Amino acid sequence: MRGLLPRVALTAGATIALVVACVPDPPVVAPPKGKPLGLVAAPDSPALAVAKTQLGELIETAPKSVVRGDRLNVELLRRFYARHGFQPVWTSRQAQANSLMDAVARAGEHGLSPELFHLDLLMSPATSLTSLDRELLLSSAFLSYADALAHGAVPLERRRDEEALAPAPIDVVAALDAALATPDPGAALEALAPATPTYRVLRQALEVSRTSGGKIVGGRSRDIEVNLERERWLPRKLPADRVWVNAADGRLVLYRNDQPIFTTRVIVGQDERRNQSPEFQAMIEGIWFNPPWIVPEDIARDEILPKARTDPTYLAKHNMVLRPDGVLEQKEGGNSGLGHFLFDMNNRFDVYLHDTPTRNLFTRDNRRISHGCIRVENPDKLVALLMRQPDEVIHDAVASGDTYHRRLPAPVPVFVVYETAFADDDGKLQFRADIYRRDEEIRQFLNPKGQTVAERRTAAQR
Repeated sequence: MRGLLPRVALTAGATIALVVACVPDPPVVAPPKGKPLGLVAAPDSPALAVAKTQLGELIETAPKSVVRGDRLNVELLRRFYARHGFQPVWTSRQAQANSLMDAVARAGEHGLSPELFHLDLLMSPATSLTSLDRELLLSSAFLSYADALAHGAVPLERRRDEEALAPAPIDVVAALDAALATPDPGAALEALAPATPTYRVLRQALEVSRTSGGKIVGGRSRDIEVNLERERWLPRKLPADRVWVNAADGRLVLYRNDQPIFTTRVIVGQDERRNQSPEFQAMIEGIWFNPPWIVPEDIARDEILPKARTDPTYLAKHNMVLRPDGVLEQKEGGNSGLGHFLFDMNNRFDVYLHDTPTRNLFTRDNRRISHGCIRVENPDKLVALLMRQPDEVIHDAVASGDTYHRRLPAPVPVFVVYETAFADDDGKLQFRADIYRRDEEIRQFLNPKGQTVAERRTAAQR
């Protein structure tokens, strides 16, 4: 239940074609057998001086560059080549480029289509690429692939507002440069992907699913791909102590030292989009005991006040008062909409974990009935574990009837996620229905026929 307590250049395809037409192609050096790269320039080629000038001009003056219809990741390209004096990089780094191309070709193992990273264009025998085209496509491919593994293929600004999870920013330009200094740059780049148990299980399941015709444990490859993407929205190292709420699963799990020590059912937001539980991370700072409920304005306006106008006793029967400032408040007590506990976890959605007086609702199969907040079936047990106090102490505090706030010994992070495919605590793959119909939007973005990852957010939006 929501509500707070009163609280102290133009598209440059043609331009590129004109520019690169003036750059003589360097001599072709055969790559190692079995490797995918083609055109390479000798390190001392006279074409490099011309290419250096053209690279700088192209990247600095073209806000939206396109090569053979594929958009380039201009912001990352600009930063990458600035570190290299706007000189071609791959002409003198054939082995590193081969390793990185092999990694991009294996993008499907992460649920990402290699076509999102120009692979079809780079590998097509029918495509005639100039050396400058290939240089830019290779760099854009490697940078975009690193970005997709590090932050997710779907940019934050292209997601729903309620899909607000994001990992810590990673400088993928620096990561690519660092990878070039390693024996296996491709493996170094792939290390940007998550290493969570769920990510590992989903990758294994995807491999099995594809070899078995697209199905495993009743799920489909595309479900796994979507949830691999969601895992890339999470921190690369999850806090050892955390509260985990999966809205699609309708359950809460408390982890201590990375081990589950408590689980319980929850009630989550309704199917209607404006009342769905969002995906976000917050910190549980403390607990409100016997809290009153400050009714959100939209709930008061649309649901409660209309009933009060037809029934003058409605507010009194529900222990509610309309304050002089127009705010509707439900007094504390066992029948308060928040029950006996509100978990203090400030967030921009005004979504909280809390108790409820209607405990019979937890027996329902469909527990999507809130306005977005998370009602907890056994909140007293969760409070005792978070406060690290005996159950009796918590019960005595509630019995006093007083409203007060107690801080946790240490703040505990809480994640509200939406996983329709995940690994349970036994490491087994589980599937849940896409109750909020969010999967298809992610799936469409991951479809290479829809949107290429190279159309990325700017560094400032990181």
